[in-house]
Amino acid sequence: MLDNHQKNIATFIHLSTFSRFIIPFGNFIGPIVLWVANKEKSDFVDQHGKQAINFQISMLLYAIIIGTLSIPFFVFNLFSHFDFIDFNGFHDFHISIGKPSALLYIGGALGVVAVIAFIIELVLIVNASLKARDGAYYKYPFTINFLK
Repeated sequence: MLDNHQKNIATFIHLSTFSRFIIPFGNFIGPIVLWVANKEKSDFVDQHGKQAINFQISMLLYAIIIGTLSIPFFVFNLFSHFDFIDFNGFHDFHISIGKPSALLYIGGALGVVAVIAFIIELVLIVNASLKARDGAYYKYPFTINFLK
């Protein structure tokens, strides 16, 4: 039988991932500290801790992949139109913006995917914390199980 303490610890493990908005890498530090301190006391807390940490590692990996794919598209697009600012002396200042290339659209689409993934991540974290509060096990989707 789960007591309120176990439910609260599991809930705070998930909610501690929001500490990344205050502390660098807080989304890893918070859950790891809470999980390591309480994993021996409850299988419920142990499972929620592993899920939260696996999800954060998976999201970091996905962000690195999306960033690695999208940044070159913006850089190549920027340098393909190197005549972006054309100075004709100090008398005439002219800015010419050429037609955007397909590379910019691809990079922009990947940026939109990253924003959508961030919003989905926030929703999933809140959902997991609510499940933990109710005493239910939760498995994050899109998660690679690094800790088993």
